[in-house]
Amino acid sequence: MDLGLTGTRALVWGGSKGLGRACAAALAAEGVAVTIAARTRATLEATAADLNLAWVEADLTTVEGRAAALAACPAPDILVNNAEGPKPGDFRTWQRADWHHALDAMMLGPIEMIRLVLDGMMERRFGRIINIVSRSVKAPQAELGLSNGSRAGLVGFVAGLARQTVSRGVTINNLLPGPFATDAQRDHVEGLAARTGRPAAEIWAERTAANPAGRFGEPAELGAWCAFLCARQSGFVTGQNILIDGGDYRGTF
Repeated sequence: MDLGLTGTRALVWGGSKGLGRACAAALAAEGVAVTIAARTRATLEATAADLNLAWVEADLTTVEGRAAALAACPAPDILVNNAEGPKPGDFRTWQRADWHHALDAMMLGPIEMIRLVLDGMMERRFGRIINIVSRSVKAPQAELGLSNGSRAGLVGFVAGLARQTVSRGVTINNLLPGPFATDAQRDHVEGLAARTGRPAAEIWAERTAANPAGRFGEPAELGAWCAFLCARQSGFVTGQNILIDGGDYRGTF
């Protein structure tokens, strides 16, 4: 299927590795001029070389970082907001600064990026905004309270905004990944291992077996969903929270 994206421009945050890289690769394969943004130069350079992408070293949580990203990719047609969540922990140990950092990365930073690109998208009558959040907004995990709260705030904000922009050709949707075989997932499991004293390999195997699919997701599977939601054919889909989790969420709705 031709997604009708040839010649468009995308800015993908966290695009140097994991799920962000998978989204960048899927969009580039559809003829999108992709710029990846992240904080680590080494992974940016490596991914940009592998996938033939533009890149910018930038921090989503800062005014300067957001400005640098838009200087590298002015007036994007596609924005992918993606930020790594904090390590698991006990809310009793989190300080005010921990909450501020989580909100900046997973709620306020993405909202600011939306604010900066939205009017231009509506003027051009085409725009796609994808927020990579987490299944935790539907099925919270106790040890991920910083992520549960911050990402749910972003999803709640988008629910109202998405209905205001779709008539001008701009859709906003959220991808809710479950367990994927990424470095972030490995870090999460290792954090649980450190807290519980259990071997990380044992926790990994346990989670693999518990998923109805009997495996972790592959990043390219989420990348494909990102590309399709950005397609011209997806203009009637907005304000949606799409679970990609191998059936791990057990609810009917």
